[in-house]
Amino acid sequence: MTNNLVWQDQHVSREDRSSIKHQKPCLLWFTGLSGAGKSTIANALDLALHNMGYHTFLLDGDNVRHGLNKDLGFSDTDRVENIRRIGEVSKLFTDAGLIVLSAFISPFASDRQLVRNLFDQGEFIEVFMDTPLNTCEARDPKGLYKKARAGKIQHFTGIDSPYERPENPQMTLDTSTLTIEQCLATLLSFLKENHYIREKHGKQASTDDTSC
Repeated sequence: MTNNLVWQDQHVSREDRSSIKHQKPCLLWFTGLSGAGKSTIANALDLALHNMGYHTFLLDGDNVRHGLNKDLGFSDTDRVENIRRIGEVSKLFTDAGLIVLSAFISPFASDRQLVRNLFDQGEFIEVFMDTPLNTCEARDPKGLYKKARAGKIQHFTGIDSPYERPENPQMTLDTSTLTIEQCLATLLSFLKENHYIREKHGKQASTDDTSC
């Protein structure tokens, strides 16, 4: 079937779309155990960038499974397809010139590499939320660890399904030792220093506005 498909060129390029937004499109891929702080930190960064006048979109694991990926379970095969779809969607958003933030456990290194391969050099930013399992389990904001320990949830990452740690992430954050404000400052500094965003643009946000 794909033999009959021809790529349709568009008059407006991704460079055109990003230049009017005064930003460099990229994907920040937050990975780590459940309860590591992926969604909290991604939400804080999304709000800060929005308040600074940048164009972003946040993809969250649970939210996506309510729509685009609601037909997928949590088997290894379904997890791979879940990440593949998110990677393709993220690529479309960056083609639109956006800074994309994704918060997914994404436990397998091969899946994260699959997404990285979709992007040009420097456009995929792996953010490893390296929060210890005991901290994540103590938080257990959704009660999932308790259910997993009781055998009510199968294939739960960190309990009876493995998590493959990133070997060379662009950033590593541990929310057992860092505050939201400290994580946010690290992320914003990285984006500024690497010219994804400009120092002066729109309304500067203070970290006091980013509590989640």
